[in-house]
Amino acid sequence: MKKKHQNLQKGLLPRHVQFMALAGMIGTGIFKGSSDTLAIAGPSVVVAYLIGGLILFIIMAALGEMALAFPNLNVQHLVNKAFGFQVSYIVGWLYWINWVLVTVVELLAAGSFLQFWFPTIPLWLLSFLCAVVIVGINLTQVKNYGELEFWFAGIKIIALVAFIVLGFSLLFGIIPSSVQDPLSNYTAHGGFFPHGIGGTFSAFLVVMFSYGGAELIGIAVTETKDAERVLPKIIKGAVWRVIIFYILPIIIICGLMPWDKVTGVDSPFVQVFSATGLPGAAHIMNFVLLTAVLSAANSGIYATSRTLFSMAQSGVAPKGLAKLSAKGIPLTGIMLTSACILGAVFLAYLTPSQVIGYLMTIPGFTVMLLWISICAAHLKLRPLYKNQPAFQVKWYPYTTIFAIVSLSIIFIGFVFNPNNIIGSSVSLATIGLLIVLSFIVKKKGLNEITVR
Repeated sequence: MKKKHQNLQKGLLPRHVQFMALAGMIGTGIFKGSSDTLAIAGPSVVVAYLIGGLILFIIMAALGEMALAFPNLNVQHLVNKAFGFQVSYIVGWLYWINWVLVTVVELLAAGSFLQFWFPTIPLWLLSFLCAVVIVGINLTQVKNYGELEFWFAGIKIIALVAFIVLGFSLLFGIIPSSVQDPLSNYTAHGGFFPHGIGGTFSAFLVVMFSYGGAELIGIAVTETKDAERVLPKIIKGAVWRVIIFYILPIIIICGLMPWDKVTGVDSPFVQVFSATGLPGAAHIMNFVLLTAVLSAANSGIYATSRTLFSMAQSGVAPKGLAKLSAKGIPLTGIMLTSACILGAVFLAYLTPSQVIGYLMTIPGFTVMLLWISICAAHLKLRPLYKNQPAFQVKWYPYTTIFAIVSLSIIFIGFVFNPNNIIGSSVSLATIGLLIVLSFIVKKKGLNEITVR
């Protein structure tokens, strides 16, 4: 393929990309989804986050290695190069659908956080207003988007650090509170494994949804300055930070309040501060949570529009989606994604109490399939490297195979779990439809562009 991405601006700085990777991963999954994982597994959910973090590191390392071996190719291009048109078609559209759903979940969560202050305004209206703001931000130059995302992500990272410091101070009595004997909450109320190992395993779907977004660096690499030098550092730094930002807050929440008292109505973070009686802390944290999910939604619009752009250049999507505005942004892709997101937000009008929970399960499936395809592409492309990159996955191919097997087991386990019947049905139906469409599109003779 000639001059791939020749018109996309390389306006993203290393600090932009690093915070974008964190922004995609630190959103509803931890701030809102933690109430779901706690209900499923209790305090033992930290085990699921640890194992998920290990798999996450392998995937990001494989992605980073391939990005260095094949410069200027993003995730969708790498899958195209490894497996050809049809697999690239399925994975590309599945990833776009994944991020559309993630963005909708983030916007619905933003609306629910706003209801903390405006309880009489319906969820769908608040979420719609948030969507309008986020779409407007993405219509600016990519450099401005990166700068805004840097500060968005910075706010929630600072807030998480403050939460960790304040939380441990409350746990160990450095700061007095109304919480009595907080450390007993880890073993009371059914113990550390209240629902057994099966409960811990069942939490993996939401955990994988939470970690989804790590692969965003594989989208942004084509718009990053000096990517070959900064990518390895970004990968190593992002993974351990995210693991800390998930595990430590969960430990604090389980210590300060019984896991079975997490209601799921408000964020567990807000519940903790409200329960401790600290004046104004709940309002401050709710503002931070609102900023956090808007940040993740911002990343979602970016990911979907760039995925459509690269698919259009690869012949996997209509050519019209490869058009750029005068500012160098894929305007058509942003508008298509925005239309789908605005439509999906109105689901909150029909089922305001269940919509977030339903939608959150579907990206868990699609993220696992995407990660499996990244690892499979790594196995396929490693022998094709012209030059071995300085940054490589250790203990190849065993680590990559471990990630594929682990993700496959989790995926199969949840497909046959009756509790996930809605997410499983929608996900499998979507995959089946994409498989059929890939044959139809190929049969029509759509010009396939080979990624070199």
